[in-house]
Amino acid sequence: MSLFDVATPEGAEHVAWLDREADRLLDWALGSERSDGGFGWRADDGSLDPAKGRPLWIGCRMIHCLALGALRGRAGCAEAVDRGLEALRTTYRDEVHGGWFADADARGQGRKEAYGHAFVVLAASSALVAGRPGARELLDEALAVVLEHFWDDEMRMPYESYDVAWGDREEYRGGNASMHLVEVFLAASDATGDPQWRRRATDVCVRMMTAARESSWRIPEHFDTAWQPLPDYNLDQPRHPFRPYGATPGHAFEWARLLLALRAADPEAPAWLDDAAVGLVETARADAWDVERGGFVYTTDQDGVPVVRERFHWVACEAIGAAWALHRATGDPRWEQWYAEVWDFAVEHFADLAGGGGWRHEVSPANEPLALTWTGRPDVYHALQIALLPPLPLAPGLAVAVRDRVVG
Repeated sequence: MSLFDVATPEGAEHVAWLDREADRLLDWALGSERSDGGFGWRADDGSLDPAKGRPLWIGCRMIHCLALGALRGRAGCAEAVDRGLEALRTTYRDEVHGGWFADADARGQGRKEAYGHAFVVLAASSALVAGRPGARELLDEALAVVLEHFWDDEMRMPYESYDVAWGDREEYRGGNASMHLVEVFLAASDATGDPQWRRRATDVCVRMMTAARESSWRIPEHFDTAWQPLPDYNLDQPRHPFRPYGATPGHAFEWARLLLALRAADPEAPAWLDDAAVGLVETARADAWDVERGGFVYTTDQDGVPVVRERFHWVACEAIGAAWALHRATGDPRWEQWYAEVWDFAVEHFADLAGGGGWRHEVSPANEPLALTWTGRPDVYHALQIALLPPLPLAPGLAVAVRDRVVG
């Protein structure tokens, strides 16, 4: 099997299929644009659900995805990116206090979160690589907001959230926001050439992976202000979409890919992070994969016992990305075999190839469509990225690598 080698018939056929799937997903992303600015939440039938608003994180992920489409030369993507950037400069921006509202349909409400602001950085970074006008200015502004409000320079870790006026800083500290800041710091370093963003990413990775190593490679997700784990956090909300109780195997896969990307981009990053990536994936795979029916459970407790058994599309996507990254880093054929196995599951149960482009977001333990935690199909970010990754190197990051593949 040679799925990662485009010089082989198997690899060429696989990458050609992935390119077609990427175009299908970009069609879905283009259909998410709202006439009043930004991007909305698409239902299963493809319609925009006004009740779900225009969340900042969805809008920014769509800009990122469409910037990747623009880099591929996909018609309509560059113009959609430009309109998305304009929405970030106007509709989403808080002109009084700075930063961006969590939802363009709820201006002045909710909280300003590291999670959403991280994706402003990602959107602007990818748009800058794609050469879109105004992207550099927006990226500089977003990075300044992150450093001023969300970066704890003493702890070398992020703060979580504030009220709209940057008061009432939340005492909770989160692994999810930390992971996405690693992602966007790497993207910002690629886009600007500034290595300090990689240094900050390394600091976050070291602290989080130290906690994971001390927890048998099950990453603690929830922390107090001193970054001590809160093992019972949200015990009564096990299906929370962003802060579920327990360990989240999908994040283990996502962290593993980021660790290996960091190591490839910056050889001075600690070498033990390579072993951490393997430990995370092997543990999450053993804890979460259903050997009888396929699919990964959403969460486990800190002993690896499944808690929420529904399967989410993004978890399968990140498992595919982790398998790709481990094969890139090690050449071990078992990771390519596992990559193929998870792709088969994802195509059968999530990709909905006859459904117009959006992937189903959730299925039951019996792999039947479900909507307990996620409704609709608002997000193509995870699926598009794994459709683009296989022929690419671990570093540079996705936007630069896509650009280089096209011009190369």
